[in-house]
Amino acid sequence: MKRFYKTAGAIEVTGGWGVGLDGRMVKTVGGQPQTVPTQALAQELAQEWAQQGEEIDASAFLYRDMTDYALDVVAKAPTDAMRAILPYGQTDTLCYRADPEDALFARQNEVWEPVLAQAEARYGMRFERISGIIHRPQPEETLARAEDLLAGKDAFTLAALVNLSSLAASLVVALLALEPEADLEALWAAASLEESWQADLWGKDWEAEERREKRRAAFMAAARFARLAQG
Repeated sequence: MKRFYKTAGAIEVTGGWGVGLDGRMVKTVGGQPQTVPTQALAQELAQEWAQQGEEIDASAFLYRDMTDYALDVVAKAPTDAMRAILPYGQTDTLCYRADPEDALFARQNEVWEPVLAQAEARYGMRFERISGIIHRPQPEETLARAEDLLAGKDAFTLAALVNLSSLAASLVVALLALEPEADLEALWAAASLEESWQADLWGKDWEAEERREKRRAAFMAAARFARLAQG
């Protein structure tokens, strides 16, 4: 599609902020006003439009896609979004360690244990650590606490958490990524530890590295999206 506008900017509207293309307000894919809660997020959305060239690249609209998902999907059915996130607490990758005699086990403990302990202390949760691949259910009270935490989140935060938890295969990493002081690079390194371990052991494959870098960028964008929506 060719570019059909000259200017893009954030505009204050009833109930929040939106993006104007030559003053004409952008709508979501679902056809409703694309109204966001903060000027910061609206400015980021406008920047995506402003950075387009003569031909519009639909793949460059990361924040627009997350915004539309939040407004068109999550806001209408937040319980469904929670149901998509909660399984990552039941099978959190940080809880599944290698066998103790495996060298990977020590590395997992070194990197994962501080992250898991931080989440347990911050959120009042207790996770079972499991060696091997056999599934073991997490305590019911832990999953109930996770559900309580998610129930208090707005549609934009839940939309971010859907992305964060699936990319990291971890509810713990997703929740911690929302904290203002979060070290996002360290959290992503924890989430992708096993991939890094295999690459160091067997050598790096450029296609795999490219896929992992795209996932890392998507993880960072989702965390930033949540922060922009909070102001």
